[in-house]
Amino acid sequence: MKTISLIVPCFNEEPTVKLFYDTTEKVFAKLNATHQGQYKPDYLFINDGSADKTLEVMRQLNSEHPDEVHYISFSRNFGKESAFAAGLSHAHGDFVAVMDVDLQDPPELLLQMVDILEDPNQDYDVVGCVQTSRKQNPIRAFLSASFYKVINKMSKVEMKQNVRDYRLMTRKYVDAVLSLPEYNRFSKGIFSWVGFKTKYLEYEGVPRAAGKTSWSLFQLFEYSMEAIVDFSDVPLKMATVIGGFISFLSIIGLFFVVIRAMFFGGSVNGWASMVSIILLLSGVQLFSLGILGTYIGKIYLETKHRPKFVIAEKR
Repeated sequence: MKTISLIVPCFNEEPTVKLFYDTTEKVFAKLNATHQGQYKPDYLFINDGSADKTLEVMRQLNSEHPDEVHYISFSRNFGKESAFAAGLSHAHGDFVAVMDVDLQDPPELLLQMVDILEDPNQDYDVVGCVQTSRKQNPIRAFLSASFYKVINKMSKVEMKQNVRDYRLMTRKYVDAVLSLPEYNRFSKGIFSWVGFKTKYLEYEGVPRAAGKTSWSLFQLFEYSMEAIVDFSDVPLKMATVIGGFISFLSIIGLFFVVIRAMFFGGSVNGWASMVSIILLLSGVQLFSLGILGTYIGKIYLETKHRPKFVIAEKR
């Protein structure tokens, strides 16, 4: 019998944890009905500092199903990336899946995923999922599409648009992901960076089964900026190019001022434009310093060697 570990990050998901478990159990019943009982689930819920009764629901499920339901509870909210890192490092299954607890990632797709990875004629190491349609804020949809266009132009690693975190991976693939020790993590980029043969399944988006999302528009934008910094040095190159171009213009302007003063005399006219130019250059300098500071900050966090998460309780 093979084990499929299910990594399920949770943050204030009290209404959905039990619902997720019940729904996924039905999927495994179908899976074993067609595969002579070859697979058993290993649920690994990650409580990412929830303020509601999410942890209590996990404890209850663990007490009812101690052999197949396990959980890790953080000492505070460390973020979804830390939850992924904790789950991957504690999952011991032959296959490992990363899933959202809100059931927007249909557990029924596991049936196709297992068949693909078990097919000796296809030789895939991971099956990912791409959401083809979903009702969402037009602004959020536009920003999401723009993000993938920008990062794919900046990064050497191609990231498929609308790809979800939801995926089923072989043990070899998971070990490759775990070999990347960085503190600053962007899982979609890491999953693409390690390579391996990947199959993508498309599905139509569905609404949350219960509760509401904890991701605000600002948090998504901040997450996107971190992804660009983690997987591209193009912003640094842009700052260099802009600085060099402005320096070139400044040298031309200097020659112009000197020649005008030598042959046509000085003038106090134009002080307003001069102030505007100074403010523009100061803004460009601060912008460039901000980009540089972001990269230095990432280096600073890496050199501190802090753990990605702190576990308060584990079963």
